[in-house]
Amino acid sequence: MTTRDTGTEQLIKNTAKHLFFAEGKLHATTQEIADAAGVNRTLVNYYFRSRDSLFDQVFNEAQEALLITLDEVIESDMPFKQKIENLISVFLKESMQYPYRELFIITEMNRKDVIDSKKARAKKVNAFLKQIEFEMDKGTIKKMNPRHFTLNLFSLMAYPLVTAPLNKILFGMNDDEYSELLEERKKLIFETIFP
Repeated sequence: MTTRDTGTEQLIKNTAKHLFFAEGKLHATTQEIADAAGVNRTLVNYYFRSRDSLFDQVFNEAQEALLITLDEVIESDMPFKQKIENLISVFLKESMQYPYRELFIITEMNRKDVIDSKKARAKKVNAFLKQIEFEMDKGTIKKMNPRHFTLNLFSLMAYPLVTAPLNKILFGMNDDEYSELLEERKKLIFETIFP
């Protein structure tokens, strides 16, 4: 029995992740992935059987890595304002690195397996909602349904990423200029939430 070259397997996954989520080539073929990775297409098929299998694995790993990072911030003992400031920074940094991942999440959101996987996060989200409610009771943030606070926060962060191609055209900006605009948003979002 042959042993798998995990270096090559990881190279293929990293290349696919970059093509799918950094460059927005969500429909890249196994040949395009192989060419970008500098490997033979048969190796892509050997490690992942199909492009869809590779895509699912790369997406799941990318999502899991983001969730772990966000959970570390949300579950930390740091003061609430600092926690939200870090959450904004981490989310935007990660999303700017892989801007097309958010688009994929939106297109795949109604798949049963995606919905089922998100149900497991309800406990963590409820704990975060309790933190938000506690801060509202303290007067740190405006009193509202904590769900609205969460929706507002993630909308302020995610919408500019999802609409980036349109915004770049409308604002007459290139990729670097738009990245600078998103960097400025970190402070703006924080100041919007904590006026």
